[in-house]
Amino acid sequence: MLFFQKHKHDILLVGALLLLALALLGVRAATRERGASVEVTVDGAVVMTLPLSRDTTVTLGDAGHTNTLVIADGTAFVADADCPDLVCVHRGAIRYAGESIVCLPHRLVIAVVGGGDGGTDILSQ
Repeated sequence: MLFFQKHKHDILLVGALLLLALALLGVRAATRERGASVEVTVDGAVVMTLPLSRDTTVTLGDAGHTNTLVIADGTAFVADADCPDLVCVHRGAIRYAGESIVCLPHRLVIAVVGGGDGGTDILSQ
């Protein structure tokens, strides 16, 4: 009984932090929006924008630096790459606005954009 009384506040603090974390995850899950397209950037320049609504496979890069981007069922993922660490392949599928896949060796960024109505949220006078 002494152990519980001694650590009662610690247990309450951990429980409160867990509840807060679960609430934040719930808010994030409820407010995220599906993206409309993916923007492919190589070396800081946008090279193409592809809709998530159309299934396609694109090989990005040149000889010795290639990544295979697959868009299927409203998601985008890198199916194959010839970079040494394959972080971009292991990232998995992205579909929500703001998510991205990055391949640092090839200076490639694939980012989901759009999804909102693009309208004004707050009007000011």
